[in-house]
Amino acid sequence: MLQSLHVKNLALIDESEVEFTSGLNILSGETGAGKSIIIGSIGLALGEKIPKEMVREGADYALVELVFTVTDARVREQLLRFGVYPENDEVIISRRIVNGRGACKVNAESMPASRMKEIAAALIDIHGQHEHQSLLSKKKHLEILDDYAKEEIGSKKEALAETYRQYRKLVEELAEADRDGEDRVREISFLEYELHEIEEARLREGEDEELEAEYSRFCNGKRIMEAMAAAYGCTGGGMESATELLGRALRELMSVSEYDDRVKNCESQLAEIDNLLNDFNREMADYIEGTEFDEATFYEIEKRLDLLNHLKSKYGGNVAEVMKAAQEKEERLKKLANYDTYLAELKEHVKAAEMELQKLCEEVSKIRQSRALKLSSDVTESLKDLNFLDVRFQMEFERMEHYTANGYDDAEFMISTNPGEPLKPLGKVASGGELSRIMLAIKTILASQDAIDTLIFDEIDSGISGRTAQMVSEKMSFLGKNHQIICITHLPQIAAMADAHYLIQKSVENQSTVSHIRRLKEEDSVEELARMLGGVEITDTVLKSAEEMKELARQKKERHA
Repeated sequence: MLQSLHVKNLALIDESEVEFTSGLNILSGETGAGKSIIIGSIGLALGEKIPKEMVREGADYALVELVFTVTDARVREQLLRFGVYPENDEVIISRRIVNGRGACKVNAESMPASRMKEIAAALIDIHGQHEHQSLLSKKKHLEILDDYAKEEIGSKKEALAETYRQYRKLVEELAEADRDGEDRVREISFLEYELHEIEEARLREGEDEELEAEYSRFCNGKRIMEAMAAAYGCTGGGMESATELLGRALRELMSVSEYDDRVKNCESQLAEIDNLLNDFNREMADYIEGTEFDEATFYEIEKRLDLLNHLKSKYGGNVAEVMKAAQEKEERLKKLANYDTYLAELKEHVKAAEMELQKLCEEVSKIRQSRALKLSSDVTESLKDLNFLDVRFQMEFERMEHYTANGYDDAEFMISTNPGEPLKPLGKVASGGELSRIMLAIKTILASQDAIDTLIFDEIDSGISGRTAQMVSEKMSFLGKNHQIICITHLPQIAAMADAHYLIQKSVENQSTVSHIRRLKEEDSVEELARMLGGVEITDTVLKSAEEMKELARQKKERHA
């Protein structure tokens, strides 16, 4: 269950922390106090998009942190599939928003928003203010049924989706193959040209990498030889080389060195330099003589690399991919060369795939229709608890003219809310208040067989009042026996059933509007019920009515305990 919520710098909220309880948690307050911000912050933490106006004016960042207690083995198993490991039975989810970008973390480990939504689906179910409007779409009806029947239908639907994908691939291949003869002749000619171009190159896997390394060595080798030859030209050969000039200088000194000891010393030093230079020149000459740059070999490597790069630019990023492309073209050429046989085999494959698809569609549809009877019965009973006294509810099936990845069923909820009236499509006859109750009934049924512990309802009471509101409150209280319910409401009948009642209030602090949330004590809860009953002026009579409503709610809960 959702243990706590911490919000900072979000819209009207400066900083608030809420500790939720098990059972029915009610959030109430004046219109505009920030109730929906609380629910919105939970959705934000769980990966929803970030509205630009959500970060509080003047704040550098916003933060939402949720702490969940996870003890159910099925939920823990789901979380483990996402790499989430509850520590001390806790999962901490946070989202920090800076400059319109959100950083999501689960137990301090970063997660993408898309993964957060998958994790959230295992922990919590949020019913938004207008979600009941989705019942106007027939597509939603089939989704609800499949969710209800997921244990029986899940693996079948996966197989159906994969078979449909293979079937569509074969159908598209057949459509592509069933072209006129002139197109085939042109394709054959082009494939033959491409294959000849690749085969003529006599490729070897990894050859391009070897040649590039060798080419690099040759390029550097050429530069080295050019540098060595230039250096040798300066030191060891030619009329103006260092060796020639040094020898000339040495001969001049030798001719006069006997007359002066200092000149004799200079002669000795220059003779030593001459010996060193001669040794250096011999080493240079040996290197140049022993190292050859084969222009012809370099040219062949360069030419071969040009060919390989040309083929890679047309058929793949490396030689292996070019060879794979050649294999695929060869297979395609064989198909076209034996076109009649290929086409006949392809038609057989399409026929076999369609038969398998038809079989899976029938199996899925059979499960759906069987479970639809049970779902309709459960929804009918739940609707009676919500003041639909003479309701009839069922699901009608039609078969679509084409296959889809979801089968061929076109299903729709049908309802009659008055005696003697025929069943009509739900989306055409139900009012807003009726849709809210129907969605509550469906959520109740789905929750009863689901591992999700926390359900959030944002103003599920839309369009209802009086006795209907009372019955909705009892249904919410019943649902709270096995699930944690967090509900925003404007109805005192629902608020009276709260196991924990929270008030959201708006005030002005330091010339800035701020929303706060706090848990109400028993007497404070009665006062809030009185406000919801009486509006601006709370009289003693209204206060007494609120006390009676709270007492009646307590008695009802005790009777159904």
